Amino acid sequence: MDNEQGLKNDLIEGRNAVQEALRAGRAIDKIYIARGEVDKTLGHIASKAREAGIVVVECDRRKLDFMSRTHAHQGVIAAAAVREYCTVEEILAAAQESGEPPFVIICDEISDPQNLGAIIRSAECAGAHGVIIPKRRSAGLTAVVDKASAGAAEHMRIARVPNIPALLRELKDRGLWVYGTAANGNSGLWETDLRGPVALVIGSEGDGMGRLVSECCDFIISLPMKGRLGSLNASAAAAITMYEVLRQRSGH
Repeated sequence: MDNEQGLKNDLIEGRNAVQEALRAGRAIDKIYIARGEVDKTLGHIASKAREAGIVVVECDRRKLDFMSRTHAHQGVIAAAAVREYCTVEEILAAAQESGEPPFVIICDEISDPQNLGAIIRSAECAGAHGVIIPKRRSAGLTAVVDKASAGAAEHMRIARVPNIPALLRELKDRGLWVYGTAANGNSGLWETDLRGPVALVIGSEGDGMGRLVSECCDFIISLPMKGRLGSLNASAAAAITMYEVLRQRSGH
């Protein structure tokens, strides 16, 4: 579930304001529309948003009331994005231009904006070529995420796709090896060769990788654990794994 309360600084509320944002081509992460409304204007907003590839979420009016700053949302609220998303093709092209094997981070339903921001920050610092997130059930490229990333979200290439398993199959066809992270992984982090073309999948905070996503992985990596807890926070595990990729690629 999205962190709506954390979106309050990013909101465009009301029919006219949202229509104008769409008309101006403003970067929008998601549009929330009251469920069950038959108003023609709201229908027009929803269709225009979908044509532009923007996720439209139908929700209870009470949820909109909770999200709203103005308390005059008129059944529609848009969450602005800090900038446009790129394409997967652009991420792979950036890797090719750098002369390095592709290093791509895939976030499987990371819903906490703080976690997504931290992962983007680590990805930028570790030299990843891009981060890919799903269109639904994920935090997006909002100001909250940008702040949590310490501004890295404005520099890192970030793409959104409708289906993560389909993306992973595409990346495998393009020659990337897919590495997932899980506590019960069968490949220890320090024993795994990460020097080739890497697609690193980070599972969601609570449930980890989904079954279909896990089945698409060539390797499931586990991190060494010496303490009593069995796992790390998603963004911490991501940072450690990314830096192992960087270490191996640096020849250390």
